Amino acid sequence: MPATAPTPPTALVPVGRTRVKLLVFTVLTGLAWLAGMPGPTVAALALTSLAIPLAVALGGGAGLLRDLVRVPARTVTGSGVGHTPEQGERFVT
Repeated sequence: MPATAPTPPTALVPVGRTRVKLLVFTVLTGLAWLAGMPGPTVAALALTSLAIPLAVALGGGAGLLRDLVRVPARTVTGSGVGHTPEQGERFVT
């Protein structure tokens, strides 16, 4: 048995996975339109692209929607070597 109680999930699907799906459907909509696909196909893809943020807003509120459309911040690495500071001190000659 774990030492701490499990925390309940705040979202059913992770925001990162939903962000990828939104990007894929948006790109597919553009590609379908450029390729000259039938109107109902382009409309279905476009409506799905619009329905994803709507579903996120209804399911998780404005905060989760903001997390969906906001670009995630990149982590800044110090030296680019991939070592912790303690490991870096050991490697210094």
